[in-house]
Amino acid sequence: MFSINDLKIGTKIIFNSEPHQVIYTEHSKLGRGGGILRTKIKNLISGATLEKTFAGAEKIQEAELETKKAQYLYKDAENFYFMDAANFEQFSISLTQIGKMANFLKEGAEVDILYFQNKPINIQLPIKITLEITYTEPGFKGNTASTVLKPATLETGAQINVPLFIKDGDKIVIDTRTGAYVERA
Repeated sequence: MFSINDLKIGTKIIFNSEPHQVIYTEHSKLGRGGGILRTKIKNLISGATLEKTFAGAEKIQEAELETKKAQYLYKDAENFYFMDAANFEQFSISLTQIGKMANFLKEGAEVDILYFQNKPINIQLPIKITLEITYTEPGFKGNTASTVLKPATLETGAQINVPLFIKDGDKIVIDTRTGAYVERA
């Protein structure tokens, strides 16, 4: 069981009998009253996000999730298809469950699949991932007193902002939590 002090961004908990992940936290203490924790939690099954306030003495149940390796195969309009690395069994996870992490899924990539009660519910990507730039406008010299960014398209089809010196064909490292450029690979 977690107390409100144990809840950090990324912590997985059980709320309303379903697994959720904490995506935002803010501690508050009001005068003589006990502390409270305002959170935003994401349902790992449906993908829905909700705001929840926990009181100071409240106990929160930890989510017991199992992680297994799988290979990303392909996607259609609504689902992403994976193959279990151990038994070669294929299964799908919906786009609403995966959410923005779909922007960084490359065919053939190995990912961690989160299982809840022996059912695949979501994926877990590494914090940093290397992808190739397929298209970006050429950079230009000029007003670069501050950090100047330009849009770029990744090999997965996602668009992010990158510094001016990045060009087509460059491999870059991306933070999958924020979707931001980190460095050139």
